[in-house]
Amino acid sequence: RQNADMPHRIDLIDVSPLLAAPQDPRAWGHVAQAIDAACRSIGFFAITGHGLNVDDAFAWSHRFFALPTPHKQAVSIKQSPHNRGYVALRDEQLDPSKPADEKEALNIGLELPQDDVDLLANKPFMGRNLWPDEQAPPGNIAGFRQGLLNYYAGCHRVGRVLHRAFAVSLGLPTDWFDNKLDKPIATLRLLHYPAAAPGAAQGLGAGEHTDYGNVTLLATDGVAGLQVRLRGGDWLDVPAFAGAPDALVCNIGDCLMRWTNGVYVSTPHRVARPLAERYSIAFFLDGNPDAVVEPLPSCVSPQRPAQWPATTVGAYLRERLDATYQHRQPG
Repeated sequence: RQNADMPHRIDLIDVSPLLAAPQDPRAWGHVAQAIDAACRSIGFFAITGHGLNVDDAFAWSHRFFALPTPHKQAVSIKQSPHNRGYVALRDEQLDPSKPADEKEALNIGLELPQDDVDLLANKPFMGRNLWPDEQAPPGNIAGFRQGLLNYYAGCHRVGRVLHRAFAVSLGLPTDWFDNKLDKPIATLRLLHYPAAAPGAAQGLGAGEHTDYGNVTLLATDGVAGLQVRLRGGDWLDVPAFAGAPDALVCNIGDCLMRWTNGVYVSTPHRVARPLAERYSIAFFLDGNPDAVVEPLPSCVSPQRPAQWPATTVGAYLRERLDATYQHRQPG
């Protein structure tokens, strides 16, 4: 069973002091302490005071998923070796022991200038985004690209500032993560889960999994579905946060867990098939592709020896994605 001292809730944390003075831990030490406690226990927390326009992002998401299927398939992820583009229903299988996921998605990565050296070299995860035709009838979505890039930039800023709280809590210089997140493999993911048909056998909206990178920022539309697996094996339904409709649910990913040698927890979670149509928007902040992920000295001791060998963010992500998508597998 769950340990008595482990929380059975996800705390809501106001991060506005951290964003207002990211260089001054004295102004937001209490915020870092609350985040650190969540990362060491349940691995999930929620934030408010982030300043992101969540409503606009959801409006663009609704308009994209309302497009005719051929318009969405024109930007299929199967055309991209860089994990960008449209993922159709049942194209993804996060839990290989279960049926394919009952969801569709659009992945948007870091937008690079046409003369970017990594883009021209076709460096893994540093490719072009696949954008839908904004003028194609009947679903004119003029402004879609810029609207989503604005939201992406805001999420990137919030995610990088959260890493300042992580750094302080882990005994590192405040800016320790800065140069590991300035050209990241960060993915903004629009998600749409169709409603489950009454009485029919249903799979999961998203199978049980952990996230791959450092931290995830998730906006939800209030429809239930997200569940977190507690240490004892029970599943906790993630609630809507009363009075904070723009709250973002945050969780630790595998790379940050490896960096902290398991001090921070990458917790399995899933999305149950919703009874009503459900939308969510996730921002997965992974590090720069070449960033070396190895246990931090402050997280290693005789009582806690290093649990994982060194890897890079790019190598780890490639390994996980190859196991998730059929089209990435050889043959």
